Amino acid sequence: MNWGAFEGLLRAVNVYSTAFGRIWLSLVFIFRLLVYVVAAEKVWSDDHKDFDCNTRQPGCTNVCFDHFFPVSHIRLWALQLILVTCPSLLVLMHVAYREAKEERLREIKGDNYRRIYPNPGKKRGGLWWTYLLSLIFKASVDVVFLYIFFRFYRNYTLPRVVKCELPPCPNVVDCFISRPTEKNIFTLFMVVTTCICVVLNLIEATYLIGKR
Repeated sequence: MNWGAFEGLLRAVNVYSTAFGRIWLSLVFIFRLLVYVVAAEKVWSDDHKDFDCNTRQPGCTNVCFDHFFPVSHIRLWALQLILVTCPSLLVLMHVAYREAKEERLREIKGDNYRRIYPNPGKKRGGLWWTYLLSLIFKASVDVVFLYIFFRFYRNYTLPRVVKCELPPCPNVVDCFISRPTEKNIFTLFMVVTTCICVVLNLIEATYLIGKR
């Protein structure tokens, strides 16, 4: 996946963000996106390969791994980052629409036409609503994924040993998760930064409403 596109998106939307929005962008880019790309993907690269069960029954290890890891942390985080950054693209598209509309009027009526948007990037009218809804959507996405992680991985942590008795396992077998402590540290780090991002989104939304 080309994360350079997301970097460009975050830098572009930074121009139209409030102070709280810029803090949110920095937090997403530095503490979530970079940590994901540089470290998290490597930490989970051996999750299936080194998931060992104390049995040689064919299929038992695969079934137990699928039961305890229904969806990979990495894939969930990738989907979460994509959904969180997409609303910022809507804000950029709205600003681009305003600029294109101004350009069309200038071409039709000449340089002396009356401008509809003196400052196309100013958060007024429809752009204000687009920006506010994007904040609510981003906060909602993060909250939903926090709930998903909690449902899949209780208390956001992985145990060192899990007991599995699903067919075709012959009986209750012990399965060992690779590097659970390291994975728990990264998981809790991502959870904490997600919570901070939710709080920043809510503060920014409150700021916009109060300012208006």
